[in-house]
Amino acid sequence: MGTGGAEALVAGMTRAGGRFGWHSAVASGGGHRAEALRALGVPTFTVPVARRRPAGVLRAATATRAAIGSFRPEVVLAHNVSASLVTRLAALPHRLPLLTVFHGVSDADYAGAARVLRRTSRTVVAVADATADRLRAAGVPDPVVIPNAVFPQAERVDRAVVRAVHGVGRDVPVALCPARLEPQKRHDVLLEAWARLDPDAVLWLAGDGSRRDVLEKLTAELGITDRVRFLGNRCDVPDLLAAADVTVLTSDWEGMPLAVLESLAAGRPVVATDVDGVRQALAGGGGIVVPPRDPGATAEALRRLLDDPGVRADLGAEGRASVRRVHDPDALMRSYDELLRTAIGDER
Repeated sequence: MGTGGAEALVAGMTRAGGRFGWHSAVASGGGHRAEALRALGVPTFTVPVARRRPAGVLRAATATRAAIGSFRPEVVLAHNVSASLVTRLAALPHRLPLLTVFHGVSDADYAGAARVLRRTSRTVVAVADATADRLRAAGVPDPVVIPNAVFPQAERVDRAVVRAVHGVGRDVPVALCPARLEPQKRHDVLLEAWARLDPDAVLWLAGDGSRRDVLEKLTAELGITDRVRFLGNRCDVPDLLAAADVTVLTSDWEGMPLAVLESLAAGRPVVATDVDGVRQALAGGGGIVVPPRDPGATAEALRRLLDDPGVRADLGAEGRASVRRVHDPDALMRSYDELLRTAIGDER
């Protein structure tokens, strides 16, 4: 429950659930979002991350079973495939309906994901049309599509203050990449693109992960160390969005990335790869899609936005309107509320 789109969705739904008569608990590996929920009085339980290893799955299932026994829920909502497997094992003695929110996997993993989901989940919710299509092709018969939404954010710090904290002047072009430093996100493509851009511009990488050492080395090899800031895991991404000019995401695959939706809601235009949920998120405007693994196209799109405040303003307005129209949190909550109550009623 730290940095990430699924984590943001869990936190937002948990906070909003009270208006729909929900009483929720969160079982997770911990993190700043779990701590914030705990401070609001939400019951939280710590579950070790399974990591796809049998021993890890059993440890996670044991901890989840204890959480279920303590909280005694009527229905369980699991996020992603490993959580679905763990929760099904944990919930076997309790006859609980289990719904899974599927945020996406790589192309090679869809067949395996479908096998697990067919055996574990009463209902599978896909966060984008393209991921639902892929699930159907892999053998999941009736996934329900509920596009992700952006929940209201607290009042943010002033743009100039955030820039001053990070040593960036008012007029310096800044691009923000809010993404874990993992292979899926292809920061190597972004860094190669950044090396082709204006030497006065600054790139903020908000996130951490297993690729950090490799990416820091590549940054040095490309000669852009003074133009790239590795910010680590952050709990202030909305502040960073307020201070940045553009958001960029160069992933090989995505479900419906909250990073893109949050950027649009903040009025920040997006440069992102033309994959699955990204394509859907930007269909109403607000950004530029580029081919995956193409540093040249990524650099050109970034150059266009960073060099032209008028284009940024136009796309920012489009993005805000699109999020309000298509990714409304109340609509999302109503859809989930109906699914959960139907599952509980059917079980009874």
